[in-house]
Amino acid sequence: MNYWLFKSEPGCYGIDHLKKDKTEHWDGVRNYQARNMLRDDIKKGDMVIFYHSSCKVPAAVGVAKVVKEGYPDFTAWDPKSEHPDPKSTPDKPLWYMVDIAFVKKFESEVSLQEMRTIRELGDMQLLKRGNRLSLFPISKRHFNVITELGS
Repeated sequence: MNYWLFKSEPGCYGIDHLKKDKTEHWDGVRNYQARNMLRDDIKKGDMVIFYHSSCKVPAAVGVAKVVKEGYPDFTAWDPKSEHPDPKSTPDKPLWYMVDIAFVKKFESEVSLQEMRTIRELGDMQLLKRGNRLSLFPISKRHFNVITELGS
């Protein structure tokens, strides 16, 4: 099993949306490095820290689980979607997504500011300068520390 951190803007799709929907496909990723992880590395059963970004207080807010491995992101073929890409087609998909399921919402959000003070999280990609990816791997230790702080 692997561990991941997925970023989402709470106004677009937050942890409360996932809690209500129970499962959802993680679509709209338009970065090749992140696409490769969705297509090749993220597996059914992997655990996800759900992170709210681009908001007043960026924070880890809950846990999700991968319930379907990478498959073509069909929203790229829809010109009415929020993230269309005319270069991606059903025959030659460029973009991929996974499905995730809600596991839990943290009792207490774990803010980015708080994470910066935790020695055990010091090497986490989220805390490094220039980190722009919307998803990336984290260690089991990072996952456990964050979930413990959120409980």
